[in-house]
Amino acid sequence: MGLGALALAALLPACSAGRDGTDQVTLDVFAAASLTDALWEIGGAYREAHPEVTLRFNFASSSSLATQVNEGAPADVFVPADADVIDLLDAGITGDPVVVATNRLEIIVESGNPQGIATLADLARPGLDVVLAAPEVPVGAYAREVLARAGVRVSPRSLESNVKAVVTKVVLGEADAGIVYSTDVLAVGERGTGIPIPSEQNVVAVYSAAVLRDAAHAAQAADFVRFLKSERARAILERYGFGT
Repeated sequence: MGLGALALAALLPACSAGRDGTDQVTLDVFAAASLTDALWEIGGAYREAHPEVTLRFNFASSSSLATQVNEGAPADVFVPADADVIDLLDAGITGDPVVVATNRLEIIVESGNPQGIATLADLARPGLDVVLAAPEVPVGAYAREVLARAGVRVSPRSLESNVKAVVTKVVLGEADAGIVYSTDVLAVGERGTGIPIPSEQNVVAVYSAAVLRDAAHAAQAADFVRFLKSERARAILERYGFGT
């Protein structure tokens, strides 16, 4: 699965008996790569209140995760960066998706902005190396939408499989600029610089959580989705730059 390989909180069987005799359950949570840091922390907070549940995260692009589910990968909870991706699931979901967070886009450039990029229009400069996520990836689709709103045509040097790959190429100096989520710019700190995109050109990415219809542990999955709307989870998401 490459960069979207399973990020495992623990390697436990799906259901086993703990030392106190309590059934231990492992929930498989498939989530957008942009949620990685926030969900690791939220998962730790959830485990404090629910020690009988282990969360096993799979972070990748939302479209890749939907493909994995359709090909038979076991999943209990799905949290894509675009609510429409949920419609790509062959098996469907239980209940309605729950909006848990929002995000916006920014231009990311090398630390210190050596190319002096100030606007989306600057990305069309000849000789500038721009990377975007692939169009089937939510952040890639969003990037094309903001460029269209700005009337800017960009020929990307490469199309990446998820937002983390775009970030990596820019902060390593392998590209001059990319379009990513604001939360990703915040996460890289001094290793990169963010250029805001005006609200009239920007889009709002909506993250919705859903319980898969074929979830092995539907009750626990629904409880985790409810936790994502809790005050504690919202505080963590906001600290990582998400809207809630």
